[in-house]
Order: sequence, then C-alpha cells, then structure tokens
Amino acid sequence: PLSYFLFREKPSKNFLLGLAVSFAGIALLMSGKFSISSTGNFKGELLAFLASVFYGLFLLSVYKVRLKVDAASIMFISGMGSIPVLLVTAGISEGIMYPQTFKELFILLGLALCSQLLGQGLLSYSLGKISVSLSSVIILTQPVFAAIYAYFLFAETLTIKEGLGIVIILTGVFYAKKTPSHSQAIS
Repeated sequence: PLSYFLFREKPSKNFLLGLAVSFAGIALLMSGKFSISSTGNFKGELLAFLASVFYGLFLLSVYKVRLKVDAASIMFISGMGSIPVLLVTAGISEGIMYPQTFKELFILLGLALCSQLLGQGLLSYSLGKISVSLSSVIILTQPVFAAIYAYFLFAETLTIKEGLGIVIILTGVFYAKKTPSHSQAIS
C-alpha cells in the first residue's frame, strides 16, 4: 500500500491477507463484466481505471488533511475547488446541460446529496478515525453494494460466481480489519 511509503504505516499480516483475499473476490465478482476488447469498452474501462487512481489520491490527501481540518470543511473546499474544473471539462466535452424537468432536477439533487454529501462526507469523516489503508480495503465493498442494489432495484441477476465473489470480498475486509491475536503478535 502506498500509505506505507508516504506515511510509514506498516500494514499487518492480517491486513495484507485481507487485501489479497478482497482483490481475489473483486476479480471473481467482476470477471464476467470486465473485458478489454475492440468493441468500444476500452475507453470506458480506461476512464474507470483513471477514476480509481484519482479516488485513491483523494483518499491519501484527505487522510492527512483530516487530522487538522474537519470533514465539512474538506467537503466544502473540495466541492468548490472541483466546480471550475468540471465546468471547463463539461463545456469542452459535451456542453453545459441544465435539468429540463423536475424529475431531472431531483435526480441531480439526489446524486449530490447521496453521493457527495453522504458518501464522500462520511468517508472524509471516517478518515479521521481509521487508517487510510483500512479505508481503502473497506471501499472495496462498493462493488458488493452496487451488485446488491442492482439486484433489488434493477432486477439484475447475480450468478453463483458473483455471489461467491461477494462473500470472498467481505471475508477479505473482515481479515483486513481483524487485529492480530496476542499469540500472533508475539510470533
């Protein structure tokens, strides 16, 4: 983990085991969905990968800032700081769009409130309470919840392989969080 090199936080054996198990579960859960092919998915896959890199950098930066600044201030500054970048990007790539109906407005407000305020706000708050390494493993549960939500909200099917991937991910997170027992700490 990058936090070892940046912050000298040495991960425990349980953490490394949990991380490896979680990655195996992610690979199993996503194995039917992810493919780099010439069918046009490459651009989307590349953008998703870049988003994960920037998300990791966000976690690392918020982790240290959170020790000195409250979560609400971080969310306000990061939100206000992203507005100019997003406006320019939207203007160049697709043009600036405005909600045309109340339904579109409520969807936009729902995204802002649920994703940004609740999701990112609670994540920023938790980074003041747990290590960045542990939070990065806990975040690996996002595909689990996405799959479960998709099952209930959009009638998506979950295969046995995907269900097994979910169980493996949660097992990995459990081991990453688990502190070594006294006998393991001595050895």
